[in-house]
Amino acid sequence: MSDAHALDALIQALRRLPGVGIKSAQRMAFHLLQRDRPGAQALARALQEASENVRHCERCHTFTQDQVCATCLDTRRDHTQLCVLETPADQAAMERTGAYHGLYFVLMGKLSPLDGIGPHELGLDKLFVRACDGIVREVILATNFTAEGEATAHVIAEGLRAKGLNPTRLARGVPVGSELEYVDLGTIAHALVDRR
Repeated sequence: MSDAHALDALIQALRRLPGVGIKSAQRMAFHLLQRDRPGAQALARALQEASENVRHCERCHTFTQDQVCATCLDTRRDHTQLCVLETPADQAAMERTGAYHGLYFVLMGKLSPLDGIGPHELGLDKLFVRACDGIVREVILATNFTAEGEATAHVIAEGLRAKGLNPTRLARGVPVGSELEYVDLGTIAHALVDRR
């Protein structure tokens, strides 16, 4: 493999990351090769290790090195609550709040017919089996408030209602610490509808 080919291959590999264009990929590649060879080697080892050993949890579908993740195995968590999220990053954000102590189901995406992602690709059948296990009492839909996230929440809610469950949805509203005059009108409208 020629020097130019190896460098081009590294740049193209870095471009696979979300939000990384050609110039950013070049900067990263040049930095790693010029100033941080040990960092480049550590990154390569970490990527290799993760790609070989990280899998999906059999119960909640998040990333783990074991068959069942530590969260699902934690007996201190509330097993009657199941929070449905789009990504492991959303799960990490929910955990950082310290306000939720139930279990999760991570969809690893959202419905997007144009991208070929339907209910089957998201594993909704597995979600419905999990939600109807006789232990879960509340399913909290915490998909993002985008058009795709809303559509995903709607399809899941309809499927759960057909099985006799009444899911809840994260509330929307005015952010803490904000001034009403600077909040967008859509957020104010949703906050008014979802008031308590």
